[in-house]
Amino acid sequence: MLLQLLQDLLLLAGYVGSGGSFPEPLSPKEEENYLTALAEGSEEAREKLITHNLRLVAHIAKKYVRMGRDADDIISIGTIGLIKAVSTYNAERGVALSSYASRCIENEILMSIRLERKQVSEVSIAEPIGQDSDGNNISIAEILGTDPDLIFDTVRQRLDAERILCAMQKSLTQREAMVVRMRFGLFGTQRMSQKEISNILGISRSYVSRIEKKALGKLNSALEMI
Repeated sequence: MLLQLLQDLLLLAGYVGSGGSFPEPLSPKEEENYLTALAEGSEEAREKLITHNLRLVAHIAKKYVRMGRDADDIISIGTIGLIKAVSTYNAERGVALSSYASRCIENEILMSIRLERKQVSEVSIAEPIGQDSDGNNISIAEILGTDPDLIFDTVRQRLDAERILCAMQKSLTQREAMVVRMRFGLFGTQRMSQKEISNILGISRSYVSRIEKKALGKLNSALEMI
């Protein structure tokens, strides 16, 4: 999921924050055809449904931009919600894709805002919370137990992360890699806005944006070679 999400964002990097117009929405018939193809596993249909719904992201993002949020950041975050919506959409539930996607986009934006406002540090599930009768430390993870599916997902995510890291090491400069890590919250780094990154690096936000776009293009090419 991590790798697929990043690849989708790489694909859409030319639209998000480019200042250009997004693709026109699909006609009802086109959307129906692509949804049918999506249900059959078509990656092309999946990409079409994402790119042609970017205007929906921009429309929802306007509300938060008026509240003082950065437009590029909100659209990027909303795009993640759109990708998740298309990836999990099920027409049999009787809900229109636009309605389902709107909820997913808004939820992703609100979740990001809540995370930004959160001041209390999270407790790691591996952190000891007490001791057993033999004096051994007990963690939250040990109390909850480990589901086999969780183990599989963890291993898959680690493999995806290793592939992304390998591509970054091969194709990006140190500064480009730093910007990508901070923008997408990779490898334990907190996800940051372009403005936050510009403050850390001592450069303008527009320069951060240019570095990000250039890095994503190079990373996309490198991932195709791995």
